[in-house]
Amino acid sequence: MAIKTKATPGPAGTLTVDDLTRAIRNSIDRAGMKDEEARAMAQHVLNFFGYSERIIDNVLEPEDRDAFYMLEDSGILTTEREETTLYDGREWRIHYWMFRKERIAELVAAQKAKEEAEKAASVYDDVPEDFWVSRKPKSEEPR
Repeated sequence: MAIKTKATPGPAGTLTVDDLTRAIRNSIDRAGMKDEEARAMAQHVLNFFGYSERIIDNVLEPEDRDAFYMLEDSGILTTEREETTLYDGREWRIHYWMFRKERIAELVAAQKAKEEAEKAASVYDDVPEDFWVSRKPKSEEPR
């Protein structure tokens, strides 16, 4: 008899390297992680999953598992456990890793909004400094 814990279906859709990279950058270290590092981590993690929705924990090496735990702490991954009774009566547990696609979508949207805000803020960077001086009210001009 199999018992599933934390089984919640995620949104349909394909998770891309770009989306996972954005989610990692926006969740782990908002200022210090370089794009190349986040992309390498995203590719590394996606290589484990391939076309699957979940992977078994036993395929991970300890250093890979550490990275998965870090992503779990940031809300990108979650775990699932199945329990089954073997023929000799012992309980057997199988642990799986899965993406939290809803959380990834939130992080991607937040990162995109942040990028758009940075673009909008940079509009004034293109205006020459002497334009601002000419736009000051007469009372503020030096005598």
